[in-house]
Amino acid sequence: MGIFSKGVKKTNKGFFDRLSRAIIGKAKVDDELLDAIEEALIATDMGVDTTMKIIDNLEERISRDKYVSLDELIEVLRDEIAKLLNVQEGETADDPVQLYDFSKKPYVIMVVGVNGVGKTTTIGKIASKLQAQGKKVVLGAADTFRAAAVDQLAIWAERAGVDLIRQEMGSDPASVAFDTVKSAVAKNADVVLIDTAGRLHNRIDLMNELTKIRNVMRKVIPDAPHEVLLVLDGSTGQNAYHQAREFAKATDITSLAITKLDGTAKGGVVVGIVDQFKVPIKYIGIGEGIDDLKVFDKREYVASLFSKEDLE
Repeated sequence: MGIFSKGVKKTNKGFFDRLSRAIIGKAKVDDELLDAIEEALIATDMGVDTTMKIIDNLEERISRDKYVSLDELIEVLRDEIAKLLNVQEGETADDPVQLYDFSKKPYVIMVVGVNGVGKTTTIGKIASKLQAQGKKVVLGAADTFRAAAVDQLAIWAERAGVDLIRQEMGSDPASVAFDTVKSAVAKNADVVLIDTAGRLHNRIDLMNELTKIRNVMRKVIPDAPHEVLLVLDGSTGQNAYHQAREFAKATDITSLAITKLDGTAKGGVVVGIVDQFKVPIKYIGIGEGIDDLKVFDKREYVASLFSKEDLE
C-alpha cells in the first residue's frame, strides 16, 4: 500500500462501500446511481458545492461519451477531481526543498491554525525535513500564551538540530517574531518558521495579532512573510472549512497542511478546501512519525482516493 493510500484508506473504503451497493444489478449509469455517487462524495466531506460541481461535470461527460462501467466511472471521477486540484505533471513525491523560493533568504513562513490541529508538530516536522536537506532553519515560538506549545517546539528544535528563538510566557508574539527574523538574518539562515497562537474566539484579535507580527517582521525583511501556511485537522471535516474561512478573513493564506488524514473517512475535505479557497496544499499528515508528514503529491492522492486495489 502506497503512502497516500494509507492516508485515505478509510475514505476510499467508505466511498466504494456506498458505490458498490448502488451499482449492483445495474447495466447503465442512471439518475439513481448518480445520486448514490453524490451521497458518497458528500459523506467524504468533499462539501456540497464541490460535490455538485463534480456531479454536473460527470453527467455532462456521461451523456456525451456514454460511460457505463464502474471502472470507467472511476476514471471520470479521478479526472474531474484532478481538475479541481489543478494537477501538474512532473511533481516530486517528497522533496520539500522544491516547495520554496530560496532566492528569498531567509524564506519566512508564518504558520497559523487553531490549537489541537497539529500545528506545532507540523512546524517541527517541516524543520526536520528541511534541515535534513541541508537547509539552515530557525524556529520562532510566537505562541507565547501556551507553555506546552513553546516546550513542544523546543523539543522539535532540539530533535531537528535547528535554532529556536523564544521569550518568557505571555511575551508579545510580535516581539518574538521580530527577534526570530533578526536572528535568522544574522545567522544567514535559509528558512524561518514562525509558530503563532491558535485562537478563533475573536477574529478581530486574531487579525490584529497576525497583522502586527507581519508588520514587525517587515522592519527586518520588507516582504516577509513569504508564505502563510494554514494547518487544518482533516478529521474534523466541515469544521476544517469553518477554520479555513475564518483564517482567510484574518490573513492572506497562501498554502495548506492537512493533518490526521489517516484516521478519518473524511479525506474528501482535501478536495473541497482546495476547490473552495483556491489555495494549494503543500503537506498532508498521515501519522505521528516524522516521516508521516508528506509533501502533497496531487496526482498520487487522486489515484489513491478511488482505488479498488487498496481495499484488498
